[in-house]
Amino acid sequence: MTRFKASRRTILGALAAVALSTLPAAAQDKVKVGVFPISSSLPYFVAIGEGYFKEANIELETIRLMGGPPNVAALMTNQIDVSAVLVTLEGLNADVKKPGVAMYVAMHSQTPVYKMEQFVVREGLIDKVKSLKDFKGLKLMSAPGPANVNTAKGILAKAGLKEGDYTIDQLDMGQHVNAMKAGTFDGGYTLEPSGTMMEKMGAAKTLEAGVISKYILGDTKADAFAAGCAFSSEFIEKRPDVAKRFAGAWAKAIAYINKEPEKARKYLAKNTLTPDDLVDSIPMLGYIMVKDMNAKQLGYLQQFADFGTEIGVVPEKVDVKKYIKSF
Repeated sequence: MTRFKASRRTILGALAAVALSTLPAAAQDKVKVGVFPISSSLPYFVAIGEGYFKEANIELETIRLMGGPPNVAALMTNQIDVSAVLVTLEGLNADVKKPGVAMYVAMHSQTPVYKMEQFVVREGLIDKVKSLKDFKGLKLMSAPGPANVNTAKGILAKAGLKEGDYTIDQLDMGQHVNAMKAGTFDGGYTLEPSGTMMEKMGAAKTLEAGVISKYILGDTKADAFAAGCAFSSEFIEKRPDVAKRFAGAWAKAIAYINKEPEKARKYLAKNTLTPDDLVDSIPMLGYIMVKDMNAKQLGYLQQFADFGTEIGVVPEKVDVKKYIKSF
């Protein structure tokens, strides 16, 4: 090879390298996510903060949706690809109407330890209301959506109260703390972080937590999978690789929460309804990918779904295994 040819090849190689270096980076895959900003959504914010979605080359469009019904509507109309998080019974209700519209990839366990759903009583009635049956004749509020309202009614029925023994009205989660502080309601069925916020302010006290485990599943140690992360079938089918990468980022977030719970808590601040000074006090949940659920846990999920049919939220009996997706 002549010196001229060698020099020419070197120059061409250098030019090619420069050209490649100036090419734009591959565009990130955009995923539209509906977010209910309560503590149950923690894995989403951890995955953002720790860079797991960025590592997966995913760009997020976060859409704040308060409660199950708006998330369901957005999934059904393809306005979002993912719901973080979606109330289980409302997701299954949607699946009956449009099979596969909500496919759960991760679930969130609630128990008296993994505290989320709970009944509270306002400060002035703490001495009078010692158990759920003492709500007789009182005015109650509930977390929004038919699943929450009817679950609350179902639990009260298990405790010995029938409809007419009390009144119950659904209320936006952002109003729960102020409503109890103002004495608008005597008690109610609320979620975290509202329960902890009420106690911190002296507006109300938790009467009983883990009520789905105790009254519906019949075991205080039972995993009540009342919510989880759900993908639309269209997202899974049309963009399977992106869905897999999103699920992988979520799984990394769960692992981080389990390993570093105190560090994970910091992501509750600014992202959820949790005040900064209560970040360290909010109870954690039992986050798990559906691929890691054992037979007993799947049984609890099915039992809860059957309860949903019993109270009329899920219009027909469903096999929950049809609506979970492992990655």
